Amino acid sequence: MKVLCSSEESLYRPEAIRWRNRMGLLNPIGDAVVILPCSMRKPYSNSKSHQVFMKVSKRIQEVILTSPFGICPREMEKTYPIQSYDVSTTGEWSKEEIKVVGEVLRDYIGDKEVLAHVAGGYRQVCEEYLNDCTFTCDDGRPISYESMQNLKDNIKKYKKIPARAKLINGLRSLAIYQFGPGGESLIPHDCHVKGRYHKRIFHEGEQIAALLMDNGVYSLSLKGGQILSQIGSKWVNIEFDLKTNTLFAPGVQEADPNIIPKDEVVILNQGNLVGVGKAILSGEEMVKASNGVAVRVRHRVK
Repeated sequence: MKVLCSSEESLYRPEAIRWRNRMGLLNPIGDAVVILPCSMRKPYSNSKSHQVFMKVSKRIQEVILTSPFGICPREMEKTYPIQSYDVSTTGEWSKEEIKVVGEVLRDYIGDKEVLAHVAGGYRQVCEEYLNDCTFTCDDGRPISYESMQNLKDNIKKYKKIPARAKLINGLRSLAIYQFGPGGESLIPHDCHVKGRYHKRIFHEGEQIAALLMDNGVYSLSLKGGQILSQIGSKWVNIEFDLKTNTLFAPGVQEADPNIIPKDEVVILNQGNLVGVGKAILSGEEMVKASNGVAVRVRHRVK
């Protein structure tokens, strides 16, 4: 589903605010970060400009600047809603856009060294909110030969991030985004990843979760639910034996108030995992509603 962002007011859409807040939980990997402009085509890596960028920039941490969402680390680009928003990319930024995006970027960068491969409003954001960065696009055209050669020469100064480390960091970033602080525990260091498009995550011979690349979020197995139940996130409490694949709202005793519809949730009975599934209602609605489906149960303990 497309998320239309056609005016400055889009900065304050719930999806945009939620995205920016969750970006504050993530940390870049490696010694440096390269900042890139967004593109009309989503996910960004499908665009011609980003295919040019990635030939050079994929060896270090990439982050894309975009309004109204602020930033998008490369590993997050296939996650809803960043993979399906629609906004014009004129390169002109309002003062409010520069402020909102700049604050998110500054918090994400921290003390990392920065290569800013941007022009126009994107460059303005970097100039106003980053203390020190190297600008690699001197002619205002990020994909020109001169700009790309400049970027390439500067990136060579930094150690390449190992493929395995980059994979695990990306998977963990997605888990933190989806499940909040502690979500990285869903992805053990020694996990195995299978699949060319959708990714299945295994640990000690059991599947933890599947990463569905249509929306860039995890679908939990019971083992994944067991891990998630230990961090106190996305929980639904009941006080009866779960014997069907539908959990109705009247059966919910308590629920994490941070749950929103379509979230992956864990279902607990006296602290013990009894099922995992997808929320139909928000956490508050589950507790208050006197009828209706609260959770579609995918797996349950039998």
